[in-house]
Amino acid sequence: MTDAAATPPAKPDGGGKKPLWANFGVQVLLGMAAGLVLGLIARNAGADSALAEALRVSGDLFVQLLRALVPPMVFTAIVASIANLKELSNAARLVVQTLIWFMITALIAVGVGMALGLLFQPGLHTTVTEAAARVPASSGSWIDFLRGLFPANMLGLEARTREADGVFTTSLSFNVLQIVVISIVVGVAALRLGEKAEAFLAFNRAALLVVRKILWWVIRLTPIGAAGLLGNAIARYGWETLSSLGAFAGAIYLGLAIVLFVVYPAILMAHGLNPLRYFAGAWPAIQLGFLSRSSIGTLPVTQSVTEHNLGVPRAYAAFAVPLGATTKMDGCAAIYPAIAAIFVAQFYGIELGLQEYVLIAFVSVIGSAATAGLTGAIVMLTLTLSTLGLPLQGAGLLLAIDPILDMGRTAVNVAGQALVPTIVAKREGVLDQARYDSVHGIDSFDPDREPLPAKAAE
Repeated sequence: MTDAAATPPAKPDGGGKKPLWANFGVQVLLGMAAGLVLGLIARNAGADSALAEALRVSGDLFVQLLRALVPPMVFTAIVASIANLKELSNAARLVVQTLIWFMITALIAVGVGMALGLLFQPGLHTTVTEAAARVPASSGSWIDFLRGLFPANMLGLEARTREADGVFTTSLSFNVLQIVVISIVVGVAALRLGEKAEAFLAFNRAALLVVRKILWWVIRLTPIGAAGLLGNAIARYGWETLSSLGAFAGAIYLGLAIVLFVVYPAILMAHGLNPLRYFAGAWPAIQLGFLSRSSIGTLPVTQSVTEHNLGVPRAYAAFAVPLGATTKMDGCAAIYPAIAAIFVAQFYGIELGLQEYVLIAFVSVIGSAATAGLTGAIVMLTLTLSTLGLPLQGAGLLLAIDPILDMGRTAVNVAGQALVPTIVAKREGVLDQARYDSVHGIDSFDPDREPLPAKAAE
């Protein structure tokens, strides 16, 4: 008789280890390397070359596919999470702790931004001229926040009409904050109905599985998307435009690095979590955020790594991550507007007092929700400038290098959106510590994987 204990179990994949090139993380790195080379070639060939256009289109289509999945995924995931929150004895504490840590990390980030703005004094060390000053086409206001809380329709859709050379074009976009609000209301209503809504909840669970499967197919295109996005950024912007705003750009990227590689690891270690494990698990989303410059476009990936790599239960992650992608932006809504507001004040020779710095912190903590559903950190900056009474034209001074800065800002945004649910789950005793302590790669996005069990806090 064969000794079963002496016989090693068969590997589920039928044997051998996959070659290095077949690893999805390696494929993404190869895509980035290809994008770097192709971007340099396209830049030398000219911004209107066929290669530059191919890079732009491939990158845009990849982000467009990701964004197309955001509305159905946010809706189905939040409705399912609301229904599953009843399994968590500490659901209310999870929500409150999430909001508290959103504010704590935002306050730290804006503090870093203000300190660097005062230290570097970028508004006094710039060669940009006042001729570049202009009011941006988009601006933020507190009215946008109120409008975002009250859906205009059940789909969260918004129509925008633009005029160019006498031609008017209308496009549809979605307001993620409105979709979040709609999803919460529907989920709570279904939960209150009990058995009567069980058929709807079953359909919603099935729809979520379908959306996650489609998401997996799109994610497999990441190497191609990475090549297009990085190549397009290099071909279009390069780094020459940084020369006139070098001190400002340096302060921004230093602030982003401090928050990402000093503040976040310190918070993780304070909660007994290994920062290296966090970056190993969250890196696919952080990397995609850097390339795509879109927290919303990265949202499906952020949610996947938060659940499967970092060990946050799906019932909680499906609620916290979409909320974070809407309102948690340490890069765009804390570091950037703090340094940029100080830059504008210094450029125009306007002295800021204690009251103005308090207002900068207030806007950074509360105001990010006011820009939900709108595009770009410039909107958040205009909200900060208008609150402080600084010239809105100052925002135009920074537009030339905004795409270059936006890559780093979005990476930090995404990192924070994965960090807070991880910290809160740890504090409330629902984090799967064994899963967190295991190094997972981007291949762990498999949507067919069983959801993590919802544990009650001890």
